[in-house]
Amino acid sequence: MFGTLIRKKVSNEKLANVFINGLWNACNTGFPMVAEFISEDPSFVKSPTIEKNDDFEFVLIVMIGNMSLLDDSFDGEQSIEVESLIYEKLAKIYDMSVFEFKSLVKDYRHLMSRLNAPSKNVIYGMSKTIFDKYTLYNYQDEYFQRMQVPNPLFLKRLDEVVENFVWDWEAFFKRYKMI
Repeated sequence: MFGTLIRKKVSNEKLANVFINGLWNACNTGFPMVAEFISEDPSFVKSPTIEKNDDFEFVLIVMIGNMSLLDDSFDGEQSIEVESLIYEKLAKIYDMSVFEFKSLVKDYRHLMSRLNAPSKNVIYGMSKTIFDKYTLYNYQDEYFQRMQVPNPLFLKRLDEVVENFVWDWEAFFKRYKMI
């Protein structure tokens, strides 16, 4: 009971660090299992060979998807400030300027939005973007391959996996209080 009453205070800077480090660690430890899941899924007629260290696209999609959910957890001004700090930190990690990184994020968000239309479900969009970026179309049966759409059964299973990489803001706010 006292754990919920005594919450640590955290600044926007600290929040950005915790957010990035938490997602980065989840992606680095989780991607080998995601790669194995994709490679062994029975919906593919030919097994996609995704290397366990080929996580560049995956990490970006997870980061961008989670950044899209910031607005749901913060007021407008704080959301903009936290997102700006995240851009700065991720640009350094990816050895890009902030402008270059924002441009990359814009491209990914546009792709995610286009693949996900008309749905606004971020998890579904992340799954479809992963499917596209790893060109999994080529491993499906002829029907889905010709249509250039993911097999909906596989996509549903991938959604369940991707859900594990969505930041849990409710749990965060139980432990921390924003300054």
